[in-house]
Order: sequence, then C-alpha cells, then structure tokens
Amino acid sequence: MLWGNLWRGLVVSLIFFVLLGLAYPLAGSGIGQALFHDKAGGSLGEHGSVLVGQQWNGTKWFQGRPDGDDPTATGGSNLGPRSQELVKTYQKRVAALEKQGIKPTADLVTASGSGIDPNVSPAGPYAQVDAVAKARHLPADRVHDLVADHVEGPQWGFLGAEHVNVLKLNEALAELD
Repeated sequence: MLWGNLWRGLVVSLIFFVLLGLAYPLAGSGIGQALFHDKAGGSLGEHGSVLVGQQWNGTKWFQGRPDGDDPTATGGSNLGPRSQELVKTYQKRVAALEKQGIKPTADLVTASGSGIDPNVSPAGPYAQVDAVAKARHLPADRVHDLVADHVEGPQWGFLGAEHVNVLKLNEALAELD
C-alpha cells in the first residue's frame, strides 16, 4: 500500500513537472516569439535594447538620464529630498552639463525610479541640440529636426507624456555621419 501511494505521487509529480515546468513555459515563449517577436527578443536596436537606458560618452551624443554610480543596479537611490549627498550629486551633474554648454533639465540631472529608463522628456534632447551640433559639425537646425522626428506621443494617445527614446535618437544621429 505504501509503495502504491508513493508511486502515484511520483507519477503525478512527474506529470505536473512536464506540464507546468516544461510545456507551459515553452508554449508561452513560442506564442510570444510568434506574435510579438520584437518585444519577446528584448526589443534590440543596433546598440542595445530600446527598453533600457544606455550611457553615451561625449558631446557627440545625446545624453539620457544619468544612472547611478553602479550601472548594474536598478532602482532608486533611496536618498530623500533633504539628503546632502543627493544635493551634491545634483550639483555635480548640473556643473558637468553647464561645462558642456548644455542647459540642465530635470531629466538630465535626476535618475529615473528604475535607474534604467531609456526615455526622457523632449526638453532634455532639445537642450543638447547646440552642443551635439557643434561637436558633430552639423547645422543646429538639422539636429533640432532630428530630435523633433523622434518625439513620441503618449502611449495609445493618452497614457503618459511626450518622450524621446535616447537610444533610437542616437542611432539616427549615427546615420547622419
């Protein structure tokens, strides 16, 4: 009797392992790849995922939101509005932007809640137009138009605000060369 119950328990466990541990995840992945191939594959662009913020070095590129000191960490810093460390960090970021001839905007100074947001408000890239145009020896109007072409509206027309995906913008900027 004991071995019979043990055997039935093992068979049921094996069945559920195959169904829920193998068949269900494979079916979900297969349907995702078939119907939403781009998103299921990580929404990759030429230089990385358009869903994850990237760091771009130098004034030849548009800068997105700053990440923290640790690029592998996601999430906020947990520093409150009275934190002197946070104030000093913001002051350093503002000074660095002003040194490059860029008017600081909130998106260029503050990190996102996730720490990896690839989108900024249009004000961030527009503030960088002159610096990027100068560094690339391009007319400022052409760079301004490039930014305007990459302003995306709210999702489904009403969720969120206008934004610019910095990775897509920089990939388009690279094509101008």
